[in-house]
Amino acid sequence: MDVPRFDESTLLFGRDRSERVVAAELAGRFIRLFYRTPDGVFFHDDPFHPFILLTDAALLSGFTGMTAIKELAGNGEFGHLALFKDWQSCLNARDYLTRTTGKTPSAADAPYLFFSDPIHQHLLLTGKTLFKELEFQDLRRLALDIETWCAPGFEFSNPQREEDRIISIAILCSDGYEEVLSGHDLDEPAMLERLSLIIRERDPDVIEGHNLFRFDLEYLRVRAARHGIRLRWGRDGSEPRVHPSRFTVAERIVDYPRWNVYGRHIIDTYFLLLVYDVGSRELESYGLKAAARHFGLARPDRVYLEGSELGHAFLEDPRALAEYNLDDVRETLALSRLLAYPYFLQTRMFPYSYQNCLIRGNATKINALFLREYLHRETAIPRPSTYGELEGGYNHLFVTGVVGPVAHCDVASLYPSILLAYRLQPASDDLGLFLPLLDELRTFRLQAKKIARETVDPRLRDYYQALQQAFKILINSFYGYLGTTIHNFADMALAAEVTRRGREIIMQMLDWLTAQGAKPIEVDTDGIYFIPPTGLNTEEQATRLIGELSASLPAGIDVEQDGWYRAMFSYKMKNYALLDDAGRITIKGSSLKSRGIEKYLRDFTAEAIRLLLQGEGERIDGTYREYLQKLRDHQISIDLLAKTETLSESPAGYRQKVRQGKRLPAAAFELALRSDRAYQAGDQLSYYVTGHAKGVTAYENCRPIASYDSANPDENVEYYKEKLRLLHRKFIPFIPAEKSLFE
Repeated sequence: MDVPRFDESTLLFGRDRSERVVAAELAGRFIRLFYRTPDGVFFHDDPFHPFILLTDAALLSGFTGMTAIKELAGNGEFGHLALFKDWQSCLNARDYLTRTTGKTPSAADAPYLFFSDPIHQHLLLTGKTLFKELEFQDLRRLALDIETWCAPGFEFSNPQREEDRIISIAILCSDGYEEVLSGHDLDEPAMLERLSLIIRERDPDVIEGHNLFRFDLEYLRVRAARHGIRLRWGRDGSEPRVHPSRFTVAERIVDYPRWNVYGRHIIDTYFLLLVYDVGSRELESYGLKAAARHFGLARPDRVYLEGSELGHAFLEDPRALAEYNLDDVRETLALSRLLAYPYFLQTRMFPYSYQNCLIRGNATKINALFLREYLHRETAIPRPSTYGELEGGYNHLFVTGVVGPVAHCDVASLYPSILLAYRLQPASDDLGLFLPLLDELRTFRLQAKKIARETVDPRLRDYYQALQQAFKILINSFYGYLGTTIHNFADMALAAEVTRRGREIIMQMLDWLTAQGAKPIEVDTDGIYFIPPTGLNTEEQATRLIGELSASLPAGIDVEQDGWYRAMFSYKMKNYALLDDAGRITIKGSSLKSRGIEKYLRDFTAEAIRLLLQGEGERIDGTYREYLQKLRDHQISIDLLAKTETLSESPAGYRQKVRQGKRLPAAAFELALRSDRAYQAGDQLSYYVTGHAKGVTAYENCRPIASYDSANPDENVEYYKEKLRLLHRKFIPFIPAEKSLFE
């Protein structure tokens, strides 16, 4: 098989071919590069030339400490590159510019451009990236997980509480090394010292864990400080550097204490799940155990212990606790191997560390590719163009209810295809990199996808599947990049033109399908669900129809069949359920599949949808009556009645806003404020509602699920019945008067 060398693209992978670099760190006036070889890890110090981009060279005319200033070609506003002898001089220049211009580095109209990460700066200027000529299995990865003791009378273990402590630490390396440190054998200081020794001896490139930043690492840090122990985890023997940070993914914001370990990367699989679920929206929980079951990673004989059982297991069955702890790190390594691979491959492309490649947005990473090439060609960098009003894609709902059969077609990468087909690029891209880069990514993706489909080698299949997925994510981010306001080559007017052409294409598709006798159900930006014309009752016939539709569109705009379904329940825009010929049901939309409602309501919704799609909608009323009776008899588990919510901000910030009348009270926050545990933004709480009336206020009548006593049930039956009644009402318009809706 003729395998293309994707990494020969200097636009994508940088111009420096340095191989097997696993980490980069600031070392005085140098950047220290760590190389993993068959004989171990070695380092080399690169000369470092930190820089700031300026709109005018005179901005630093009164500053000493600059080694050179270069005038850049082109029309970009940042036309001067100031170089400094070391990182501290660069920081001093930043502070000088802030004082003299009155503009901070983050100000949109600042006359200078400063990048706060020295590693990012060095990789931008040199064209180096990490992990070239390394396979994922070449990385040495170490997963760790801790179990903790909670003092009697408290719900959660607290590292600040003297009597609480670490009772078990499991370590598992990708090379098979494993060890469990037990509180039976070692006191807590000895466990912490042993963990640090293992990290230094095993010398991992990556430290992994689930919810690692916000629980395990923070607990370890606090307990180590209590005992006066220094966690010398760095490759230079240094302690981790910890500072508050924030991770934003879609609508979710997570505050966390970021750790930087010298010469190593930290990967939190909780973050991997958050990013994964932005596209899939299929995870019921972001917990490790639930994720392992979802992806089929859990061992059949996996040990499960509830949080309340950990203390008892420590005292009575330490072997079970050790196996439970080991199973956690086994699943962590497996989950990371599954979800982190695309970010490992992206680290070969982008001028970022592996740790930062995960948390940086796609538009930021695309911007870095342009910056790297412009700096290499000594060409001025523009400010982003924010001129223009952006109107979204065309969305419309034509039909509600149960219909079938249904076909779905969509334009393959609609917006990138428009950019390429009509040769549209940002006005400020003097070097004309935008279209060649997008075209190259699309070509590479198709080649990688083809190899993944044809190869019989499972290792190669996984590699090329991950590679094509990484390319796909970037391709689909090019349009979003244009519509931003913070990235240098963004172009709002161009983004508006792309969406205008997208709406025209979708309308052309609708007109063509309608003319053929098809009946549209829903259109959503780049795809259409429709009932095929009379007489087209098979998937093969629908495929031929969609092929004819694709041929009717402009060159470069390709329509693909994305699904064939026996039935569809169309509830409202972007909320529907599909039944395929194999009997599988797919539910889309927060109105039909929301993690924000109680599990018993999600179960009722799923059952009602199943009945509708299978032509048994008249049975929904009977199911409703069964649920009501189970509520009256306390036969529905409290786990199904409880609600789990994520704190969107700190409890202290919430309390201040409530007092100022800027937000309404909420149950999860009220519980967090009453708890002994120090909750922060991003944490989750599970609670249920007590009382006797259906109209009680949840935040005044909530209790943590851990306090529920099944022998003396106190859940508010009327409250939960009312919520079920309101949900049932949503389905009444779709319950058929006759036995079947199918024609």
